Amino acid sequence: MPLPLIEVDQLSKRFGSIVAVNQLSFSVNAGEIFGFLGPNGAGKTTTIKMLTGLARPTAGHARLNGFDILRQPLQAKRVFGYVPDEPQLYEKLTLYEFLNFVGDVYEMNAERKGRRIGELLKLFGLEQDAGSLLGSFSHGMKQKVMLCSALLHEPKVYFLDEPTVGLDPRSAKLLKGVLKDIAATGGAIFMSTHIMEIAQALCDRIAILDRGNIVALGSVHELRSLQGQETLEDIFLTLTGTAEERNLASII
Repeated sequence: MPLPLIEVDQLSKRFGSIVAVNQLSFSVNAGEIFGFLGPNGAGKTTTIKMLTGLARPTAGHARLNGFDILRQPLQAKRVFGYVPDEPQLYEKLTLYEFLNFVGDVYEMNAERKGRRIGELLKLFGLEQDAGSLLGSFSHGMKQKVMLCSALLHEPKVYFLDEPTVGLDPRSAKLLKGVLKDIAATGGAIFMSTHIMEIAQALCDRIAILDRGNIVALGSVHELRSLQGQETLEDIFLTLTGTAEERNLASII
C-alpha cells in the first residue's frame, strides 16, 4: 500500500468570524498527483499556506512525511518544494545566485547542488539567463525559476499553487511531464489549479473546495459516477455555482 506523505486532520482557519477553511481531512499518498480545485476565495491558498507553515491553523493538524508542520517545522519543511501563486524572488540576485542560495538553505553538498542547478537550467531552457538579474525576468521566466527552486533538492512532497500561470504552452507541457515523472518515482504532488483540463488529465484524485469545505473528493471517474456528469468542468460548476448559475446551466 502507498504511504501517505501528506496527512491533514480537521484543519481549520478562521479570520475573526469568517471561516476560511473548515475542518479539512484528507491524505495524499506517495506516487499521487492530488488536485485541489475551487472558485476564487474558496480557501485553496489559505490551505496551502497552512500546509507549508506560512499560516498557523486555528485548529487541526497536518503532517508531511510523518512530521507535524507546527511541532516539527524544520523537519517538515525539508521534505517539500513550494511554488506559490505569485513568484517570490530576490530580484537583485542573478538566477544562478538565487538557485545556489536555495541549495545552501537545504544544505546540499556542492557537487550535487551544482549538478542539479545545471540540469534544471537546461530542462527549462534558462542556461543563457543564469547570469541575469531576476528583476529583469518576465512573469513566465520567474515562474520557471520558482519551479527550479522547488525541484532543486528533490523533495518527496510538492505544493504547487497555480503552477502553469504565465507559462507558455511548451513550458506547461514540460511541467506536466515533470510532474508525472515525480509521481512515478514515489513523490506526492498537491496542486491547485483553475484549469480543468490539466486537473482532469493529470490528477489521480481531486478535492473540490467551496466556501472552505470539501464538497467532493475522489478520482475523476468517481466524481463522474457520483454526479452523473461527463466533464470535470460540469461537476465543478454544479458543486460550486450559485443557485442562479445552476438553474441557468440546467436551461442551457
